[in-house]
Amino acid sequence: MNRRPMRMQRGFSMIEVLVTLVILAFGLLGFALLQTMNLRYTQSANHRTQATNLAYDLLDQMRANRLSAAKYTDASFEEDEVNGSNCSRPVGELPIPVSSVVTRWQCQVVEALGDDATATVTYADGLATVTLTWGDRISIEAPTSFVVETRL
Repeated sequence: MNRRPMRMQRGFSMIEVLVTLVILAFGLLGFALLQTMNLRYTQSANHRTQATNLAYDLLDQMRANRLSAAKYTDASFEEDEVNGSNCSRPVGELPIPVSSVVTRWQCQVVEALGDDATATVTYADGLATVTLTWGDRISIEAPTSFVVETRL
């Protein structure tokens, strides 16, 4: 009989430590990706909220001034037509003319949704429609749109 002395295991081997580090690294990379995607989706939700508030704001302005509701269709604009850095609030004019309200609203849209934002406002037979479109980081292929319509 050949007797070998039994060795007591002490500590970890280098391979066990390396495997543990690889598993930990993949877990941390997954967590970093999760945080990045969370940030993107939060920004997208913020843009949707801003678009909703802006569209309803313009419709409320139209509802408050029903006699001039057709003039609010001038709020429509295409990409890069409105420069958000040249926006100011109307001061000293009462009542505030529709053109000033429209200009300020356009500036708010560009400031909230970015320079690539567009807006389409239509009014026919008492039906007002506001469509806001902007480039979203979530869906790169197609821009995101928000459409709301109401009967005034």
